[in-house]
Amino acid sequence: MTLHTEAPIAGAYPAEATEDRAYGKVFWRIVPFLMLCYVVAYLDRVNVGFAKLQMSSELGLSEAAYGIGAGIFFIGYFLFEVPSNIIMNKVGARVWIARIMITWGVISAAFMFTSSETVFYVLRFLLGVAEAGFFPGIILYLTSWYPAHRRAKIITTFMSAIPVSAIFGNPLSGLLMDGFHGTHGLSGWQWMFLIEAVPAILFGIATFFYLDDRIADATWLDDEEKRVLTANIEAENQAKTASPHSISGTLTDRRVWLMCLIYFCFVLGQYGLNFWMPTIVKASGVSGNLNIGLISAIPYICTFVAMLALGRSADRLRERRWHLVVPALIAAGGFVAATIATSTTVSIICLSLAAAGAISCAPLFWSLPTAFLAGTGAAAGIAWINSVGNLAGFLGPFLVGYLKDFTGTNSAGMYLLAAALVIGSLAVLTVPAKTVNR
Repeated sequence: MTLHTEAPIAGAYPAEATEDRAYGKVFWRIVPFLMLCYVVAYLDRVNVGFAKLQMSSELGLSEAAYGIGAGIFFIGYFLFEVPSNIIMNKVGARVWIARIMITWGVISAAFMFTSSETVFYVLRFLLGVAEAGFFPGIILYLTSWYPAHRRAKIITTFMSAIPVSAIFGNPLSGLLMDGFHGTHGLSGWQWMFLIEAVPAILFGIATFFYLDDRIADATWLDDEEKRVLTANIEAENQAKTASPHSISGTLTDRRVWLMCLIYFCFVLGQYGLNFWMPTIVKASGVSGNLNIGLISAIPYICTFVAMLALGRSADRLRERRWHLVVPALIAAGGFVAATIATSTTVSIICLSLAAAGAISCAPLFWSLPTAFLAGTGAAAGIAWINSVGNLAGFLGPFLVGYLKDFTGTNSAGMYLLAAALVIGSLAVLTVPAKTVNR
């Protein structure tokens, strides 16, 4: 699928042509680079799902213990998310995102020294602390370049890094674990953590020299292009008269808490799937880490296509709510159907529906809060919504692991994820359409 380039429209008025040309430059300058950064971030966040295939037996981790370790990342993430985004709003994206990436790369590499349950927990917590602020920082950064009517497509394009990281990362993780196992006395999962951490450090260094903090700093735009882009952002911010303007006002705003509930439900479905995908595929009858990685990539290929299509549709129709509700309900159905699948093929089809629906909800969701948050309210609100929502990243893997230990099957965990997506869908429908359909 070809990414939208925002190319100038034939016959457009000069002002429209300037605007289209400017957004075309912005797209190619920052979006592919940010996508690559997020691919690296997401790979380092969820590659523990593959490490589990070897690490759990070597270290004696139970299913519940793995679930706690996988999810405790989000406790550190939760505690430091808002402070991190506030700092980024003051010092700029270039410096702060570079710091985040280099720090998490170092900690991710340190996972190769995991020797016990306790060390595993500590490193996962520290990884969450290091990465806190990265995703909401990027969302905040994009809102400083793109107005609402262009934002869903851009955010879904950026967040298509999630399925891309799985499409390439799952087979890579399996290949590294199989190919390097026993080399220099280290297990395959240790080599995987070390090798996959290196890109985070390299991209962190590149970020410092490559990103521009503001439209005014972009030497690759001419003065007229800067004027048009700045005017669009200023006009949108002036229209957000109902936005809270202080941190305390943001954290007590009922709309912000509704956004937290919606995002929590969607993230529960997303991470419950991501962390357990290799285990579920293995349980369906696939053997060999590389084979599991290749089969696990199929649902994410479907997700990549769905995300880009839904983002384009949401911006073209300027409709936000049903573009969230329908994919979430399809995902819920996919989770339920996966529990009764009788073959590997049927299981993968069901997981593809679940992944395409659940993961597509995340980028589409951000059209809701960014429709009414501005200024300091946006910096604090986006970080708070993301941090509270991502607590589901802790709860989801833990509950799925606990329910599997308790029942002996994956079914109960899948029902839980389906129920969360249905609740999130109902909550979306309580958001007034006139507030978000722009």
